[in-house]
Amino acid sequence: MPLDLPPDEAATLRRGEGPAVQIDLVQTMIFHAAVAALRLGVFGALERGPRELGALARELAVDEANLRALLRLLVTGGYLAEGGDGYERTPAGAWLAGPDDGFGAVLDFWHSLIGGLWQGLEETVRTGKPQRDFYAWLQERPDVLTRFQGIQLRIAEWVKEEVLELAGLPGEPVRLLDLGGGHATYSIAYCRRHPGLSATVLDLPGALEPGRATVEAEGMTGRFTFLPGDLRTAEPPGGQDVVLLFNVLHGFPADTARTLVDRAVGALRPGGRLIVMETLADPVGSVREEAFTRGFDLNLIHTQGGRLHPVEEIAAWTTAAGCAPPARRDLVRAAGFSLLVADRQG
Repeated sequence: MPLDLPPDEAATLRRGEGPAVQIDLVQTMIFHAAVAALRLGVFGALERGPRELGALARELAVDEANLRALLRLLVTGGYLAEGGDGYERTPAGAWLAGPDDGFGAVLDFWHSLIGGLWQGLEETVRTGKPQRDFYAWLQERPDVLTRFQGIQLRIAEWVKEEVLELAGLPGEPVRLLDLGGGHATYSIAYCRRHPGLSATVLDLPGALEPGRATVEAEGMTGRFTFLPGDLRTAEPPGGQDVVLLFNVLHGFPADTARTLVDRAVGALRPGGRLIVMETLADPVGSVREEAFTRGFDLNLIHTQGGRLHPVEEIAAWTTAAGCAPPARRDLVRAAGFSLLVADRQG
């Protein structure tokens, strides 16, 4: 969390009377220290209450002197407090338990991503071309891929009921196509609501595995087809009543994203419904959300050649592809997300 600077010290930096960038340097150190503590099990061990340094070091099987240096930095960063009973988590530190749990998984994933892919950012800005392939990088790191898929799944579980309320399906749909929806959370939710509905999920081979496992656990195997393929080149099956494009378009440059919208609309029967969900390029909300969104946009540019496309631009693509002007419905549970719902004309 941001260093709790005294007001006079913060004002000095804002006036340029000191190197404000030093705070960013320290925050980077704290970021790395927090992830190291996650991976060592520090935050999980402190869930049970304050721990004396020596006892904690023995439990975690780590060097006591080095652990003390790590914990002291986390005290400075606001994640831990030190008192007569030893070290304990602060309210800020209570958000972190382990690298596979809650926001700890998010922190661990971004640590791997930034550390692994953000080198050469200046070249991306200079040339306009991404320096690395995010999905190829993920495929080489199964543990990071699993964490990434888990994050996407938790987001989907958090917003799926609101999505169904904001973006209902027309009539009694029979065929749904989920483009890039490997975890199948939204497809499963729509199939639960519409007993006559079957779904096809098209995504990269590795991305389909979580969806297959969930569909089998839900007893819906007979209602799902999983098609391995690259969205940039695969031809989606036609005659669909509904096509979902959820959190996909931002992974591609504008020309490719527009082509995906064209293909999605082309896969619909006349009167069928296209539902797009995307991260807002300019979210309405806190300074924290705005800052993360701008960092996320830069990450997309650098690691995928994508970007956050304005909702108005996506809406224009759907209309040009043959849909009626879409309805926009912003989510409440995830204020940075927006839905576009458009029916194919003809």
